[in-house]
This record gives sequence, C-alpha cells and structure tokens, in this order.
Amino acid sequence: MRRIGIDVGGTNTDAVLVEDDTILGSIKTPTTRDVMSGISQALHGVLENTGADPGSLDAVMIGTTHFTNAVAQRRDVSPVAAVRICLPSSASLEPFIDWPADLAEIVLGEVFMLEGGHEFDGRPLVPFDEDGMRSAARRIKEAGFGAVGITSVFSPLSSELEDRAAEIMAEEAPDVAVTLSHTLGRIGLLERENATLLNASLQELAYTTTDAFVRAIEASGITAQLYLTQNDGTVMLADVARKFPVFSFASGPTNSMRGAAFLSKLTDAMVVDVGGTTTDVGMLRNGFPREANNIVEIGGVRTLFRMPDLLSIALGGGTLVQQEPLKVGPESTGYQLLERGIVFGGEELTATDIAVTAGLIDLGDAAKVADLPRDQVNEALGAMHEMAAVAIDRMKTEAGDVPVIAVGGGAFLVPDKIAGVSEVIHVEHAGVANAVGAAIAQISGECDQIFQGMGREAVIAEARKIAEDRAVAAGADRDSLQTVEVEDLPLAYMPGDSLRARVRVVGDIAA
Repeated sequence: MRRIGIDVGGTNTDAVLVEDDTILGSIKTPTTRDVMSGISQALHGVLENTGADPGSLDAVMIGTTHFTNAVAQRRDVSPVAAVRICLPSSASLEPFIDWPADLAEIVLGEVFMLEGGHEFDGRPLVPFDEDGMRSAARRIKEAGFGAVGITSVFSPLSSELEDRAAEIMAEEAPDVAVTLSHTLGRIGLLERENATLLNASLQELAYTTTDAFVRAIEASGITAQLYLTQNDGTVMLADVARKFPVFSFASGPTNSMRGAAFLSKLTDAMVVDVGGTTTDVGMLRNGFPREANNIVEIGGVRTLFRMPDLLSIALGGGTLVQQEPLKVGPESTGYQLLERGIVFGGEELTATDIAVTAGLIDLGDAAKVADLPRDQVNEALGAMHEMAAVAIDRMKTEAGDVPVIAVGGGAFLVPDKIAGVSEVIHVEHAGVANAVGAAIAQISGECDQIFQGMGREAVIAEARKIAEDRAVAAGADRDSLQTVEVEDLPLAYMPGDSLRARVRVVGDIAA
C-alpha cells in the first residue's frame, strides 16, 4: 500500500511517501499562515522528489493543529446550543460554568435544561421531557445555531435519552450538527459536557477544513481516500473525522510517537519530540501513546475524554534565547525561524543558532554566529538539556532507567546522556517522524461504558463488538482487527453486577 502522511506543525509542515514499510521520500516545508497552501506545497514537493504518480496512491493521511489552535487562539469557533437532560438534579452548575470568560462569550449560545437522565445505577431519574426537547429543537433552528451539544446524566451507562434527543433534532432541525456526549467522554458530567460543547463549536470549522483538504488533494491529481489523524495514534476517514474534531487534539505529538515506534522498532520507550516551538514528552506502551487518566485542559476548558499523556515545554528549534541574563524561551519564532534566526540572516538568537555554534547541526550560515561567546553557548545548551531532563523525569512512572527516542526537527537539542535514561536513540528520518506516524497509522475503535447484569465475559465480548463496529465504520478492514487494550472494573457501589469495560481495537485500512 502506498500512502502519503502529512503533519502540520507550528513551524513546519512535513510530508512523507511510504510504500508498505519503506520510506520512499520526505520533505519539510515552512507552515504557512493559511495552512492549506503549506499542505499543497508539501504534497507537490514529496511527489516531485519521489517521482511518484499521484494516481498510484492508496491513501493520504493528514495531521493538523487547526482545531487545537482554533480553541487556544479563540478563533473560528462558533456559538452553539447546549442541551442538558438532567432535571430535577444536576442543575446547580450550568453548562459553560467553568469555561474561561473570553471563550464562553464566543461559544455560549443558548442553554436548555430538560427533565430526564439516569441515576448512577441505571434507573431513570424522571420520564424524559420529549415535548421540551422538541420545543428546544425548534428554538435552536429558529435562532440559527449550526450545532448543538447534548448531554444526559450518566449517559455512558445508558445512551437512550441522548439518542432519542438526536432523533427529535433530526426531525425538527435536520441541518443542525449534533454531538452526543456518550460518543466522546466518560463518567463526569461537566468534563464530558465540556468536550461535547467544544466539539460542537468546531463543527463548522471541521467541515470547511476537511473540504479544503479534499480540494488540495484533488488539485494535486490524487484520487486516493483522505484520512485525518487522531490523538490515539490512529486515523479516521475524513467524512467520519469531521464529526469529531476534538479527537484531533494533540494528534501531532501522537503522530511523532507512532513514527518514533516505527522508526526505532521499539514498542515501550519514552519519546522526546522537539519541534520548532515546543518539546512534547510522552511514553510508548505497546507501540501506542500512554493515555491520560485524568482531566485535561484544552484552551482552559476542563475535559475528560481520550487524550494522550503528554508534557509540553517551551523548547524548540525556534525558541528565543536571551543572552544577559540568560533566558531560554518561552517565546519562539514559530514558522518564521527561517526569517528571524541569525544563521538564516535574521537578527534574533534562537536555539538553532546555539546548536549551530556548538556544532550539533549544520544549518544556514555558521559564520554569522561564529563570534558568540563559547561560555554563553555552553550555558544556554546546559539550560536546554536541563529542561529536557526535567521533563523526562516528570513523565517517568518507574524508578529504573528508560530508553529515550529523540525525534522532531529539533532532535539535535536532546543530549546523548541524561540521568535516568538508559540510552538516547537518534533514528533516521527523525525530523519527519510526525509525518511517518501519520502515514503508517491504522484505524481504531473504542468502547468505554458501563454494563449491567451480563457477567464479565459477556460484557467484554459486547464491548469488543461495539469497538469493532466503530472501527469498521471509521474505515477499518474487519478481518485485520486486533484487540490492543482490555480493561474492566467492577463497580461495587452500583447494583446489578455493574462492570465498566473499556476495549480498544486497531486494524488496517480497508481496501
């Protein structure tokens, strides 16, 4: 199978062409302000460098920071309606209650609180107010909202009320995009609702972005299917992924981790991904990123859904270095490194300039930094190495030494010897590991919900079937599916032999 993987970072847009397990060629281009032209340049560049026929491609995988940046920068997010099925309980803290004021001001459209929901043991609170839901749907249509987020109390236990609410929305306002909380989040009403509302606010951007990606691919003469990368190291068909833009959050570092596993042939190791703006540190388990088990803030919004366990620090190739007194970051040149870095003819001292002076890498014109005082260069390098070492130590969950795979365009900033590290591995194609991870990605399906009165074996079998069906719907070949994670937790405080089961499967792209 011949695939192109593209990853859009804050500084560079990388692309690789992979055939089965062989990397045929790669290219690194500066990320453009509009993102799309950068993707087009990367596509054209990798096809030209390899001489590949656009018609010979089987798939194109794109990883993008588009949606994460939209939330962080408070742009291109849309006002949405929030429906919470909860009354007479769970009404004291309304939707958007813990959002940053500036983001809530943009996204908060109207809030509808309806009777319904379930108890923690699966019993209905009160009958669902279908008439109220129908009135809310009509109001949402009348107000012109393009998307709605629907959350019901304990919907991971029973999704029937959210599903019924979606049916009513389809009847009354078929053009409104609907996000249901049980398809995204876990137990924890506010955090699950927050993820749902973030997803709803990005629906319009998701549609316009994926359409732009499709046009860029078609303009390159490529007829292959488009996939978008997710934050669990897998991909989804663009038509499916556009419904769940929040699953692309942190997909860039995740792509790098999957690429690091592929390039190093290691399945359990620490990965340090040094980009142009930030360094992301994470742990590989069985070839996939370790998942965060706690609340993750996105743009200041507390969420609880599938996210990789990552630590990001302000260290990258474009990180600005102040000489007297010494200060490394947090400011960065970002995608303007080739304009502002001293070795490229600019006037601002960056981490790349320090590395060139120290002989760690040959970039630009080394003569332009030849007069930097050696003691200042060593001091700056020491500060960067200390930042990386502290980040690695914070992410370790075991006392022994661990191997570290250094990837990313700024991998030269990772020292060869670090306390608590058994070895630092530098791999070929490390600079485009993110695009490699996108290109070799498989498709996943996951089920994480509570079952009652079924017995452990039956619960796991049912959860596996749900996960497999979701993977196939996302574009996977059913015959290639493998179970990579199984987790079950008896819930002693709930009646009816309650068991929370989490099953995750991965498989190859269907032909």
